[in-house]
Amino acid sequence: MKLEGGCYCGQVRYIAEGDPMLKAQCHCRECQYISGGAPNMFMLMPVGGFSYTKGTPKQFKRSDLEGAVTREFCAECGTHLTTRRPGLPAVILKIGTLDDPASYGSPKMAIYTCDKQVFHAIPEGMPSFEKLPPR
Repeated sequence: MKLEGGCYCGQVRYIAEGDPMLKAQCHCRECQYISGGAPNMFMLMPVGGFSYTKGTPKQFKRSDLEGAVTREFCAECGTHLTTRRPGLPAVILKIGTLDDPASYGSPKMAIYTCDKQVFHAIPEGMPSFEKLPPR
């Protein structure tokens, strides 16, 4: 699979190649900040198949958390593009940044439902986990 996308203003572009390792929606409080309040739709893509083709995103990592993730976003328009988690051999790609978001299909699970808001919808029958699913 070859996916292309970028930020809202077009200053940062990427390509992601390979088979998605996971498609999910995250309800954690951190994702609510980034999404404006909704669950965050994402997919895990292989690190080796991901690269920026235009521009360089700004990075942010909280210094007060152990094992904090690095968030990559456009410094001009603020679009959140990816998250990189220490030890995870994947790029956490934000679905709203895809040129064709319909290519995502649908999430296969909901995670961090411990932070779910009453206005968040999880499709009936979709597996959901209070935190991360068991490995």
